[in-house]
Amino acid sequence: MATLLLIRHGQNDTLGKSLAGRLPGVHLNEIGKTQASRLGQALKDLPIKAVYASPLERTQETAQPIAQAHHLPVEVFSDLIEIDFGEWQGQEIKQLNQHKLWNQVQETPSSICFPNGESFHEAQERIATGLTSLIEQFEDEDLIVCVAHGDVIRLAVAHFLGLPLDNFQRIKIAPASLTVLHLRKNKVFFGPINYLMDFPKFPG
Repeated sequence: MATLLLIRHGQNDTLGKSLAGRLPGVHLNEIGKTQASRLGQALKDLPIKAVYASPLERTQETAQPIAQAHHLPVEVFSDLIEIDFGEWQGQEIKQLNQHKLWNQVQETPSSICFPNGESFHEAQERIATGLTSLIEQFEDEDLIVCVAHGDVIRLAVAHFLGLPLDNFQRIKIAPASLTVLHLRKNKVFFGPINYLMDFPKFPG
């Protein structure tokens, strides 16, 4: 099975302000575009076999410079899509902070299903199953890029590390960061988690 390079999309104008979720039309801002370009440069010498991204624009735009550097298409992988926040989608964070469920989302996310949306359990199962299925299509030495969303990557890390779901919020995944996941013969190994690409090349 392959090694996955899990990358969170770059900066956009909704980060920290509203819960964009699956809303269309959320694009990288200028900082995000610079981050995407740096990712493309930093990863250009790696033997990447495929580049996948969630269906949303901000992940597609982050993936594009990486794919271009390797003359590959950006392939849409629907299991990488952001959590379905239901009625919370598009709402401002400062308003959601006042919601009676907000503390549960932060402290006991295993107990939460977003109103008319997805539960964290459902999202984690979707993500873990999707990534496991994806890597089975490749060889052990293959490197596969998957550009996704912060919570999606955090849920994946928690799953493959065997952490309780209620602890996944403790994992930090910054915009344009890289998390390296190796799966070998049903064993899981991590390289860097939440690595920020401040250097011209990926560390060996």
